[in-house]
Amino acid sequence: MTRHKNQAFLRRLSFALAGLGHAVRAERSLKIQVGAFVAAVVAMLILQPGPLWWALVMLASAGVLAAELFNTAVEHLADHLHPETDPHIRIVKDCAAAAVLVAVLGALAVGLALVIHLLRR
Repeated sequence: MTRHKNQAFLRRLSFALAGLGHAVRAERSLKIQVGAFVAAVVAMLILQPGPLWWALVMLASAGVLAAELFNTAVEHLADHLHPETDPHIRIVKDCAAAAVLVAVLGALAVGLALVIHLLRR
């Protein structure tokens, strides 16, 4: 049994926060994504769109951050299990990076839709 199973909620939350903290400190791309998230929140506070737009932007942002965290986890695990260069591991890591790209493109589409909506008000 792993150390995360059957633990109290606050204990499991501390594991998740430790992982988030490590990833933000160690991964430049995650720092950039967190910066983009903060910029999005500031823009939303300034623009004051309706609750549906807040939900869409926050959901898209969460998707990007989650994809980036999964990408980080996959890369660390792959590097640990197979440190030498391998074409199969490269495919796994490239697919994880592509998931981040897809999430970012989706978030940009939400942002573009918001801008178009605000311009038509």
